[in-house]
Amino acid sequence: MARSTKKNMEKVRKGWDPSLWAGLKPFGIGEERPNNYAEILRAVWENKDEALYAWRILSRGVCDGCALGVAGLHDWTMDGVHLCNIRLRLLRLNTMPALDTRLLADLASLKQKKSAELKELGRLPYPMIRRRGERGFTRISWERALDEIAGRIRATSPRRTGYYMTSRGEPNENYYVAQKAVRAMGTNSIDNAARICHSPSTVSLKATIGAGATTCSYSDWIGTDLLVFIGSNPANNQPVTTKYMYYAKKAGTKIAVINSYREPGMERYWIPSNLESALFGTKISDRTFLVNVGGDVAFLNGTLKHMIENGWLDRGFIERHTAGFKQMRAALEEQSWEDLERLSGASREEMREFARMVGEASTAVFVWSMGITQHEFGEDNVRAIINLGLTKGFVGRDNCGLMPIRGHSGVQGGAEMGAYSTAFPGGLPVNPENARKLGELYGFEVPSEPGLTTPRMIDAAHDGELDVLVSLGGNFLEVLPDPDYVREALARVPLRVHVDIVLSNQMLIDPADTVILLPAATRYEIPGGVTQTSTERRIMYSPEIPGRRIGEARPEWEIFMELAKRVRPELADKLHFDGTQEIREEIARVVPMYDGIQHLRKSGDQVQYGGPHLCAGWKFDTPDGKAHFSAIALPETGIPEGMFVVTTRRGKQFNSMIHEEKDALTGAVREAVLMSEEDARGLGLANGERVVLRSEAGEFEGRVHIAPIKPRTLQVHWPEGNVLIDRRHRSAVADIPDYNALVRVERAGEREPAAV
Repeated sequence: MARSTKKNMEKVRKGWDPSLWAGLKPFGIGEERPNNYAEILRAVWENKDEALYAWRILSRGVCDGCALGVAGLHDWTMDGVHLCNIRLRLLRLNTMPALDTRLLADLASLKQKKSAELKELGRLPYPMIRRRGERGFTRISWERALDEIAGRIRATSPRRTGYYMTSRGEPNENYYVAQKAVRAMGTNSIDNAARICHSPSTVSLKATIGAGATTCSYSDWIGTDLLVFIGSNPANNQPVTTKYMYYAKKAGTKIAVINSYREPGMERYWIPSNLESALFGTKISDRTFLVNVGGDVAFLNGTLKHMIENGWLDRGFIERHTAGFKQMRAALEEQSWEDLERLSGASREEMREFARMVGEASTAVFVWSMGITQHEFGEDNVRAIINLGLTKGFVGRDNCGLMPIRGHSGVQGGAEMGAYSTAFPGGLPVNPENARKLGELYGFEVPSEPGLTTPRMIDAAHDGELDVLVSLGGNFLEVLPDPDYVREALARVPLRVHVDIVLSNQMLIDPADTVILLPAATRYEIPGGVTQTSTERRIMYSPEIPGRRIGEARPEWEIFMELAKRVRPELADKLHFDGTQEIREEIARVVPMYDGIQHLRKSGDQVQYGGPHLCAGWKFDTPDGKAHFSAIALPETGIPEGMFVVTTRRGKQFNSMIHEEKDALTGAVREAVLMSEEDARGLGLANGERVVLRSEAGEFEGRVHIAPIKPRTLQVHWPEGNVLIDRRHRSAVADIPDYNALVRVERAGEREPAAV
């Protein structure tokens, strides 16, 4: 299918514009910034043994990094080459040789290694098994491994089994077949990484506008009047988007950032594939509003109060196409400016300033990420953004939209394919009626009760209520709060099965009874090619790439089909696919919004489900056909005297895979505790001084890194900071963990808190 027209690029001013330059130093010499050209050289060196294969992956495959949606070296937003350092860092996972399995015979030395060191040992080539009391793993055949797993599943209740899928390059085909297989085996307890990133976004969008995904396209950024980033840092997590921001600025777009930290990459960035920006950098944010961690609802509610008081609304849209506005307005009237200022950490005037920016905009796009969703009240955070978007009908039309930006290539399609404990394919809720309909399509009974979410699988394991846990990629030890609790939980599961391409430290936890490792193929190794769905709902075909193949690694969809056939041999004829093309044809039948996926056959083929805009023409897929405002109470996020709120952040990493000890954007090392200068001075602490953070869940030792961050707020890197996070704090509906905590700060070596 042909690429889209990129019509918004017509709005971009030609020629260079010094007013947008970050500075006059050529290539930002001496500035704290990534060296993207060095990343290219590094990738060339790392992949020199498979240089041709690496080039084929880059030039033909769909990127397995973030969910931006780059196919080969191009996309559907603008012309030109798109290549970021995240993709280059991930490239070696696809080209590296096999692990020497003799290293697995005794795990004593491997247990001392960091995750990055384990990954660098090479690809898993063969099925391996380890029994209780054994020092390491031994090789077994696929037949024996699958028979062992199937026997254990048959021997227990489906309620005592759990299945998890990471977003690590997983294509739609793997997700779809896995969920079908798991439901054939009698449970809905299959979940994926979307649970701990954008599950509150899906819940809230579906409830308010009837669409559970981003409503617009990336091209809508370019030329919109206002582009707002809330709790999101795409300069670090989706670096190619900085090129979109560059062109948006040249098309006259104003950019506002709402965050607790003034992210350097969102202030200015040097874009390597654009000569003007590579030389002089680009100013990104026109205005940054610093708010408290958890203060987003208060800030956005204050903004709404100003907009209502000043009449900065589209009353025609509100009256004809929405419901709930009066109730929302009444709730806002009960919220005092004193409370809004205290909880947001922003002044009434700052909220008015942002309200004016929104009020003066005819078009706007709102982008958010983990800084919004990973809270106990994540759903309310998202609803507050939706409220703002509905004030002027910023949805369903050009240069407008609500965008929960995704950070991983497989995560958008995961839940849409049904690899979700609370949703069937197409995002349909798990209930008896939908189970009956899906069962009629599949030819077997589908369970009708929601399964275990990812956090609840770990709880069940810890309580001795899980007999089998199958994990495709991922690393519970590094992505979930309270790693000691997670370790204890995994150690109590009688059978753990880890399906992955490389080693991780969770595989090395001593077995309660048995641990089995199964080697997986990467997306580029799967015969027949696969598809991925990007943030903007674009389903893209990624072909099989000729090159090195590893031992007996298999596509994960084949593994699940073979496993389900062994568990339910009477359903063998209903659990069979000849290849990925047949899978796509079934997806098109079972998930109507994915119709068109069956026609994707070569590199560059794509289809954007729902078109460029969901809710086009202001038609909302809700029971009454209207978009719904929400009356949102203020979450009580006050910080007790003598304490600070700490939140987790990403550095030079992809997901939990750490690439460097130092983040080139911020200058912060992995042990850094980002702290305001005001707080450091009040505590009598110097930059670089060692401190200990103590929460109810645990403690973290690091070094003070003075940064432009909101006072009383601290940031530490994830996953190291998970030791501070209380696993019991989760959102009410989506069940996402709250990755924030209240802490006291002590000098290292002292037991008493530093004086505030």
